[in-house]
Amino acid sequence: MNPHDLDDLKAEFDKFVREKCTIDENGNPVENTDPDAGDPVDDEPVPAFVDELENKLLAPSLSGVYLSRIDIKRVAQALDESLPIKERKKMIKALFRHTTTKQYLRDAFDEINKHIDGRILMYRDMAEAFPATKPIFDEHIAKAEKTKKMFDQIVDDFEEIDPTEEPMPI
Repeated sequence: MNPHDLDDLKAEFDKFVREKCTIDENGNPVENTDPDAGDPVDDEPVPAFVDELENKLLAPSLSGVYLSRIDIKRVAQALDESLPIKERKKMIKALFRHTTTKQYLRDAFDEINKHIDGRILMYRDMAEAFPATKPIFDEHIAKAEKTKKMFDQIVDDFEEIDPTEEPMPI
């Protein structure tokens, strides 16, 4: 078989998949679908703390740990929430979008703290096994502990929303 024939066959197959195998809700072919593109729900407003939280929590250079999509999904499952796997920022927004009570917020942060504590244990084990890396891991541990304190501050500052309250007058 000629290698050019194989390239042509692959190109033809890719074109077929793009044109015929990807359809929208109306059954029309769709090109270039992005699984992280999200849906209209992703554009709904979120509580004010969520933007700051996602910026600090999702940046390992600030939080000291990396939380993956699976970690965020596991946090949601522990809270009996159904959360599709998407871009991490969208997952965090979806997790906290309808937060109305301090208890939900505390439970969510407790679950995230479990993941952070797991990373801290790994960091300590690696620092012990490789003493030359101890200063690096100590820095990550300090950032992770600071992140956990940030959660406490967010919970303390959070004002619960009673669903029976009247809207704020303008």
